[in-house]
Amino acid sequence: MDLFALTRALVEIESVTNNEAMCGEFLFQHLAPLAAKYGGRVERMAVEAQRFNVLASWGKLIVTMSTHMDTVPPFFPFSEDEEFLWGRGSCDAKGIMAAMIRAAEQLLEEGISDLGLLFVVGEERNSAGARMAAKTPRGSCYLINGEPTENKLCLASKGALRFELRAKGQLAHSGYPALGRSAIDALLDALEDIRHLALPADSLLGRGTLNIGTISGGRAPNVVADEAQAEIMFRLVGDADPVRDAVHKAAAGRVEVREVLYTPVFHFSAFDGLPTSVVAFTTDVPALNETWGTPFLIGPGSIHVAHTAEERISKRELRDAVAIYVSMVKRLLSSHAEGPGKSQ
Repeated sequence: MDLFALTRALVEIESVTNNEAMCGEFLFQHLAPLAAKYGGRVERMAVEAQRFNVLASWGKLIVTMSTHMDTVPPFFPFSEDEEFLWGRGSCDAKGIMAAMIRAAEQLLEEGISDLGLLFVVGEERNSAGARMAAKTPRGSCYLINGEPTENKLCLASKGALRFELRAKGQLAHSGYPALGRSAIDALLDALEDIRHLALPADSLLGRGTLNIGTISGGRAPNVVADEAQAEIMFRLVGDADPVRDAVHKAAAGRVEVREVLYTPVFHFSAFDGLPTSVVAFTTDVPALNETWGTPFLIGPGSIHVAHTAEERISKRELRDAVAIYVSMVKRLLSSHAEGPGKSQ
């Protein structure tokens, strides 16, 4: 299956977070013949019921290429024009997955092994697959993680801090609001103060940001709401504690605050000869915590269209990514063979 056909096959499998099993099974079946042909192995790495990572490896695992198989909602199907491949996951990150598979095929055809492919679940929500993989490392010395960076090597990525806010009120007839207590009013008041927090800035990563991702609550338009909730996410540029403290202070006495995810800011190693960037999103790399080796972050596609109804990936960038991954694996294997301290 060529690069574009493989991307199409992957995109056409709906794999919104928590529904990755069909994608994982496709990857397992697709990689099994490649593993058999070149003396490798492929396995399902259990994460939780009906969810598993897929690992394929050849020889002694020194360099691992990795990305995620889950996508954000909503799913929309594949389409193609002369310049782009479109569809949910096309750039985040199924096109990347296809490029990594094609790079592995090319390397194996050239007689090069000591490499692996690790495809994980749950990156878009809580990095569940990466956290499980971190508990079962296989000795890999280098990790090439794929996210949409326009084929530029990422030098640093922002962190993430996610909270659930929950307000409680008292039911009443909306004609007599003084007899009740609106949970929605309490939630909105807290959110208004949180929206105006002064967030830290960093000379490399810029300023921290806030997104209010979901809001829900209430019973009916003629009922004073007894419950309301929201999910919010900060993109961090430094220490999380000042942001945590400010959120709890803004919410105090009005809403319950529960922290559900923390991912720290991450600074990556350099790799000579590649253009560089910094990114405002988070990845699986901090969750893997270098258990799969020194990490590098690079992939085709633009993050500006990921998570949107315009998600697409350039065919040219996709082809270029294969060559980039092949070159990086070869250089990392060579560096490893020459011993520690050798520059990439």
